[in-house]
Amino acid sequence: MIISIEMKNPDFRIMHTDISRRLIEKYNIAVPRYTSYPTVPFWEDDLDKIEWKENFKKQFNLNNKNRGISLYIHLPFCESLCTYCGCNKKITKDHRQEDKYLDAVIGEWKLYLALMPEKPLIRELHLGGGTPTFFSPKNLERLLKTIYADSIIDPEHEFSVEGHPNNTTSEHLQTLADLGFKRISYGVQDNDPEVQRIINRVQPLENVKNATRLARAKGFRSVNFDLIYGLPRQTLQSMEKTIHQTLELKPDRIAFYSYAHVPWTSRGQRLFNEKDLPAADLKMQLYLLAKKIFTDNGYIDIGMDHFALASDDLYKAKINGSLHRNFMGYTTQQTSMLLGLGVSAISDTGTAFAQNHKTLHDYYDSIAHHEIAVTKGFFLSEEDISFKHYILDISCTGNTKFNEEDVFALNQFTFKELKKMEIDGLVKWNKKMVSVTDVGRHFIRNICSAFDLHMLRNTGSFTKPIYSKSV
Repeated sequence: MIISIEMKNPDFRIMHTDISRRLIEKYNIAVPRYTSYPTVPFWEDDLDKIEWKENFKKQFNLNNKNRGISLYIHLPFCESLCTYCGCNKKITKDHRQEDKYLDAVIGEWKLYLALMPEKPLIRELHLGGGTPTFFSPKNLERLLKTIYADSIIDPEHEFSVEGHPNNTTSEHLQTLADLGFKRISYGVQDNDPEVQRIINRVQPLENVKNATRLARAKGFRSVNFDLIYGLPRQTLQSMEKTIHQTLELKPDRIAFYSYAHVPWTSRGQRLFNEKDLPAADLKMQLYLLAKKIFTDNGYIDIGMDHFALASDDLYKAKINGSLHRNFMGYTTQQTSMLLGLGVSAISDTGTAFAQNHKTLHDYYDSIAHHEIAVTKGFFLSEEDISFKHYILDISCTGNTKFNEEDVFALNQFTFKELKKMEIDGLVKWNKKMVSVTDVGRHFIRNICSAFDLHMLRNTGSFTKPIYSKSV
C-alpha cells in the first residue's frame, strides 16, 4: 500500500510513492534518538567521580583553547504539567524556589571552575527546561552574569533559550538580548484547541504571535518553533491548519518532533487514552503532509525532523559541512565538549558522559557538600568513539566513511543491517562508506541503529521497553 494523503482542499493531494505501509510497519520499532552514543540505558550507575574529574580536566585542556566549550543549563520548573512531556521537570507555582536553585547551579559551576586551569571559552550556551522563562529576568541575569564573569565569550558565540509563549515577556527578551542571546525556541507543539486541551498545553495562537513579534523586535535573529506530530486527537486537517498558521509567522527554524510515547518513564503520559494516539501509518502521513508544506514554502530538510530557511545559520552549516549534533540538538558550533549544569543535566567531554542527579533533593545535597553532582555515566572505548562519529555523520550529513580498524565489528554487526536496509531502499553502501537515500531520510534513527554495537550485542537483554518507536 502506498501512503496517500488527502487534505481538506480536494485539489491538493500528496503522493509519496516510496514510503509504503510495509516499510512503516517494518521500521516502526523502538530505537534511540541518538543524542548520545552509547545511549543512556547502557550507562553505568554510581559513576566514579574521581575518574570523571580527571577525564573532564584532560578533555578541557585539549579542547578549550582551540574549540571552546558548550554549556547547557537545565532550569526544571514549570507552573503546569504538559502531559506529553518526557523532560525532567518540577511542577510548582512557588517562585521562591528560583533563588535556591540558582544558588545551587552557581555552586556547581564553581566546582567545575576549580577543575579548569584557565577561563573557559564559551562558544555555545543553551537554557533548557522545564520552562526557563519561569525564572524572573532579574534571576536569569544574575545567573548569566555570574557565569560570564568567570569566562571568555567567543565573538561568534551562539546563545539560545527555550521560551513558553504564555509567559515569555518583553522584559525576559530584552534581558536575554542584552546578554548576547540571539536565538529562541518556542514550544508551540500544536495550535488545535482540542489537542491543546488533552495535552494540557493551552496557549492561544495570539500568544504565539505576540511572543514571536516581541523576539524579533528585541533583535533575536533566529526564532524556532517546536511542533509535535503524533499527539492525541491530531488529524490531517488539524495538522494542515497548524502548519499554515505557523507559516504565517515564518519562524526561521522548525523542529517537527515525533511524539515519543514512553509512559513507563513519563507518568503524565499515562493520562492519555492510547486509542487517541494516531496509528503509525497516520503518524507518517502527518509527517509527510507537514514536510511537503514546509518544503513548498522555502524550508529545507536539515535532518532528524528539523527544517530551516535558507537564510538561517543552521542551513548554512548543513551546506558547508559544519553541522553538529549534541544533547541540545542540531547546532552550528563545532565544540567537542559540553558541560551540563543543573538537576539531571548531561555533560559530554567527547570521551565520557555524565548525568547529574535527577531529583532536586539529591542534587542540592551534592552541591551542599561541595561535590560534583554526577551520578550516572559512561567512559568511551576507542571503538565507542569511532562508532559515535559514524552515528553523528549519519545524523548530520547523511553519509559516513568507515575506518579500517573497525572492519571486524562492522562485518560482524553493521553490514548485516545495512544489507537489509539497502534492499528496502534506505541506504547505498559498500565496505568503505554508506549514504542515506531520500527514502532513508525518513528512517534516520533506524539507520543509526545499524552502528549501535551496544544494542546489537545485547538484543533481547531488556525485559521492559526503553525507547520510543521510530515512527
